[in-house]
Amino acid sequence: MTSLTDKQVLGNQAERQSEQLLLRSGMRLLARNYRCKQGELDLVMRDADTVVFVEVRYRRSTRWGNAAETIDWRKQKRVIAAAQHYLLTHPHLANQPCRFDVIAAQGNPADPASYQWIREAFTC
Repeated sequence: MTSLTDKQVLGNQAERQSEQLLLRSGMRLLARNYRCKQGELDLVMRDADTVVFVEVRYRRSTRWGNAAETIDWRKQKRVIAAAQHYLLTHPHLANQPCRFDVIAAQGNPADPASYQWIREAFTC
């Protein structure tokens, strides 16, 4: 059985890999692990004039479903609420278009081929 520490290490590695993937695509990092009472945003990026809220999901195996399937309506609701809080605290971004992306990774978090980027994965 994997300890929580090992899971955190793998999750952090997946977030760093995801961030690098997005930076290589031309996006700019605005925030990493933004926390508020409503929840947490893994990555907040800027894609031209669009603010992109990115949820990173990692699963070592697909035994209980793939990583993308773990973003249910409850998780979407928390991400949306955290995004609204982020925009309230960053009013200069409040009138910019926004979208919600998911990066799902499975298997080896160091392998770039294990990452699936789902643009506009959900809306509010």
